[in-house]
This record gives sequence, C-alpha cells and structure tokens, in this order.
Amino acid sequence: MRQITFSMCDEWVVGAGAAARLRVNYNIHEQLSDPVQRLFIAAKPLSYFRPHRHPGKSEFAIVIRGLFDVLVFNDEGIVTQRASIGAKSDAFGLEIPADVWHTWISRDDSSVFFEVKQGPYDPVTSVQFADWSPREGTDRVRAFQYKLLMAGIGESVA
Repeated sequence: MRQITFSMCDEWVVGAGAAARLRVNYNIHEQLSDPVQRLFIAAKPLSYFRPHRHPGKSEFAIVIRGLFDVLVFNDEGIVTQRASIGAKSDAFGLEIPADVWHTWISRDDSSVFFEVKQGPYDPVTSVQFADWSPREGTDRVRAFQYKLLMAGIGESVA
C-alpha cells in the first residue's frame, strides 16, 4: 500500500515554488505506457497551463487543496464555461470531456489537484495545444494569463 500524505502535498507546493514552470507533478502511475494515468499537480498562481485538449480522452480531477479556475473554450478561443474548483467553492472536482479545449489557473499559493486520464501517455498525440494561445516560455504568456484571469463566458481570449 502506498499512502499519500499531507506532508507530501506540502513538499509538492514547496517544489512548485522552486520550479521554473511553477508547478510539479507527482505520478502515481509507474510508466507513461500505463493504461490509466494518475497524478497530483501542485501549481503556483503564475504557472501557465497552455489551453489544450486531449484527443479521445476525458480528464477527471479533484482539487485536494487551494483553488483553481478552470476555463473551457470553443475552437475559436471563446470561453464557453468557467468554474472555480476547490476551497471557497461549492465544487471540489470536475470532469472535462474528450476533445474539449481547457486551461487551469491556480488561484492560491498552495493549490494541488489530482488528475486521472486514460493512458498511455504519448507527448506527441495525447495533448493538442490551441493555436490561438501563446507557446509556453514566450513573451506573450504573461499578458495572455491576465486575459485568461479576466475572461468571462462569451469572451474571446484568442
């Protein structure tokens, strides 16, 4: 039996603060080829989750601590749904259907969520990034993050 502890969550949060991407993963699955991918993700507020979708695979997540905003988009980058998930919210989990554009925004310095997706994980085919969003590490990311933070349903972020 492998236990997941609150002190582990504390370590992930500290690690996220020291990481270049301001987030860390802790995988429960042993290999990328496993049929079910299970992982914890700790993310700081400025961590950039580039809008993406998972072809043919849904995503299920439970927020363990902190708070995230999750945005869902249509193909043109218009926000179709927006929800706060976690502490100070009525919801603590969500499922994003297959082939749906979405992003996560950490709203708390100690935010952690647990994610489950079908495997295997292939970095080339398991995720598609939205063409209307800036690539991670580019100069446009911070301005785009602000746009995401402020966007309401029906507004374009493209």
